[in-house]
Amino acid sequence: QVQLVESGGGLVQPGGSLRLSCAASGFTFSSYAMNWYRQAPGKERELVATIASTGGSTSYGDAVKGRFAISRDNAKKTVYLQMNSLKPEDTAVYYCHAVRWDAIYWGQGTQVTVSA
Repeated sequence: QVQLVESGGGLVQPGGSLRLSCAASGFTFSSYAMNWYRQAPGKERELVATIASTGGSTSYGDAVKGRFAISRDNAKKTVYLQMNSLKPEDTAVYYCHAVRWDAIYWGQGTQVTVSA
């Protein structure tokens, strides 16, 4: 049974930090690129960050460049999103996403709220 389970969301003040985790099971994690997406109320889901299956390359959406960092531990089957200098506009549900040429999996999401 494939599972992607996100954790680490919550309420944080502007300028604060959070680290999201996504634990994978039920598929060959190390052969999948991993992404973090987010969706704010009334907005389309947007790609936040991507990491290659080996962890050798990463990319980021323009809105989070220089503030967020994606990483992965293939031994632990976990991908992380370190979020620094958080802004109110970062408020959204954050989703973990696994992709390979033949399959796509989504997590259930974790809420991040940035508010004073």
